[in-house]
Amino acid sequence: MKFMLMISSIILPIIMVILQRKWNKIQVLFHVLAIISALIFGNIAAIAIYTIIQDGTVFMTNIHGLFLNPFFLMTGAYLGLFTVYRMILKLAQIV
Repeated sequence: MKFMLMISSIILPIIMVILQRKWNKIQVLFHVLAIISALIFGNIAAIAIYTIIQDGTVFMTNIHGLFLNPFFLMTGAYLGLFTVYRMILKLAQIV
């Protein structure tokens, strides 16, 4: 499973670049998904931190409950893939 995660973090951004080269309008979709993901990711993190401050808990284990939220994980994963995708596009411009 760990191997699949590592390979997919390389393969999926490359597939995104290929799709973007084939269908230019899909780039808009990738950007919209990135914006939505960033908003969801940030809001979930902010709510979790706000809740910890409100409850007065200082234990670091409380914030780790954030990693059990599937939306946090999915949006964070997409932002990671999107970042690599953008770096590949930037590298293609330089080379």
